[in-house]
Amino acid sequence: MNLLPVKRAILSVTDKSGLAEFGAFLVENGCELVSTGGTKRMLSEAGLPVTPVSDVTDFPEILGGRVKTLHPMIHGGILADKDDHGHMETLRDFGIEPFDLICVNLYNFAQAAAKGLGLKDAVEQIDIGGPTMLRASAKNFHSILVVPDPQHYPRIMAEIAESGGVSLALRKEMAALTFRLVSEYDAMIASYLAENDA
Repeated sequence: MNLLPVKRAILSVTDKSGLAEFGAFLVENGCELVSTGGTKRMLSEAGLPVTPVSDVTDFPEILGGRVKTLHPMIHGGILADKDDHGHMETLRDFGIEPFDLICVNLYNFAQAAAKGLGLKDAVEQIDIGGPTMLRASAKNFHSILVVPDPQHYPRIMAEIAESGGVSLALRKEMAALTFRLVSEYDAMIASYLAENDA
């Protein structure tokens, strides 16, 4: 698939700069927004229609927010290869709708660590669902666009406005950036754990 129309997106971000404008652009171009927590609240306050992740999964957030997006209704929609008839048939069998865009940026672990939190409190700032969605989307770049940072919003909006979707070249570029970002995030956490006593 070369040109990918963006009809369904997950937005779940820590850095909310430019988020309302990006969300509004997606809605104006016929995209359904799905979101979590503070991101959902901000989009709703901006007057945008947004579906809570818990409505998609039919399951509430649990374990103090540790488990929100780790669910087949989310990851099936992210990981399905849209060019694979078997994948698409499986989605239909289970009532899973595919996603076209995943916009996620991660909890600022470096900032949390700099506050001098105890190890147990610092560990709570390690993002799990975010990197999982980022990696899944980056792996499946043939079928989905991953957006790991607000700096990319203008370029993505320009491409959608011009061509009605996002190109395979852009999706591949964003996938590579995403894998690099997630590996740097994991390396930072590994260093922190190695340097701090239990």
